[in-house]
Amino acid sequence: MNFLPNTDKDREDMLKVIGVGSIEELFSDVPSSLRFQGGLNIPPGLSEYELAKHMAGLASTNTAQDFVNFIGAGSYDHYIPSVVRHVLGRSEFYTAYTPYQAEISQAVLQSIYEYQTMICELTGMEAANASMYDGASAAAESVTIASGLTRRKRALVSKSVHPEARTVISTYAEAQDIQVEEIDYKNGVTDVGCLAGRLGNDVACVVVQQPNFFGLLEPVDEISARVREAGATYIVSVNPMSLGLLRPPVEYGADIVVGEGQVFGNPMAFGGPYLGVMAVNKKYLRRMPGRLVGMTTDGQGRRGFVLTLQTREQHIRRERATSNICSNQALNALAATVYLSWVGKKGIREVGEQCVQKAAYLAGKISGIKGFSIAWEAPFFNEFTVKCPVDAGKVVDALLEKGIIAGYPLGRSYPELKDHLLIAVTEKRTRQEMDDLVAGLEGLA
Repeated sequence: MNFLPNTDKDREDMLKVIGVGSIEELFSDVPSSLRFQGGLNIPPGLSEYELAKHMAGLASTNTAQDFVNFIGAGSYDHYIPSVVRHVLGRSEFYTAYTPYQAEISQAVLQSIYEYQTMICELTGMEAANASMYDGASAAAESVTIASGLTRRKRALVSKSVHPEARTVISTYAEAQDIQVEEIDYKNGVTDVGCLAGRLGNDVACVVVQQPNFFGLLEPVDEISARVREAGATYIVSVNPMSLGLLRPPVEYGADIVVGEGQVFGNPMAFGGPYLGVMAVNKKYLRRMPGRLVGMTTDGQGRRGFVLTLQTREQHIRRERATSNICSNQALNALAATVYLSWVGKKGIREVGEQCVQKAAYLAGKISGIKGFSIAWEAPFFNEFTVKCPVDAGKVVDALLEKGIIAGYPLGRSYPELKDHLLIAVTEKRTRQEMDDLVAGLEGLA
């Protein structure tokens, strides 16, 4: 059965029911200069069966899921245990929205509390919120937190921070009258000398990424010392998966830790939805945006969970709000919680070790190909940059024909690196898949 008004008579009958003589009359309140003139270039309406068949046909044209994936650049192809989808598929979770009423939202509140606890354990920080929209918005919010607390209006951001995060930071900063200055990289990592020359008592914060966008480990201790001398806030954007192996940010003086939590149980999903990680020291607690779930006891001494320290504009006077972020990625955060609970401390370390070992294997193989070389000597986690003998975009196009997504051409974000390719390796990549990539590159040398 088709309920769409496909004929002129159908439309006339519908207009008659609402007491309107024509489509033009229906939209008469809209100025004619703003109204579309002519007919829309769209096909006629379809029945339910026809539409389902049409959509299935469109979906079948997506062959990317059948390719071997070596692209990362902020979104990573990690294995997701089946238990994650089973838990997320429960109706009490995927239909739940905001847990305003604690007395009927204990399960959701507890899951968020567990997520916050795990993020604190990973980062070493004292508090974490219920998750931001994504890693980029978390980074931008952290800059506004630092500026508001220090009352300073300069933010220094390393160029080795994810390009999209830097763009979002600049967008946020413009509305807050915060001056964002980018610090150059040297040999693939933040140029500490350049940073030292730009620091001053008017700098609110310094933002770096660990591992950085090129996959390299930053000199975080040296940067920390410089930031401390200037009395600025040290903001570190992390790949949370790396924290199974790398030191927690608290050990090198981070004040605010942010990151993209997609790596924990969330699919790449064409770029979203994801979840932004944010964890802070107590000094920044009351300025942290989004939601914070706390554990308490009721009048009978029973454990319970509640929303606490709510600083968003719907709960307090707008001029006192720290952010207009009103929602949180609760379902994505639940995926992260289930994932971390399932793999455990040993599991996340094992995933990290496999990423490091496999990335090292592939980097060694590629460095032996004539014309190809590893761009920089700094250590890396699961991602590294390759200097190619030709434009990196051409390398990617050539490998696509072999069913391999070879990586991210850095020239898209760094014009000076158009012959550089960013390659990511996760625990899912097999020796055969890596050897196939190497063979494909050898054919281009």
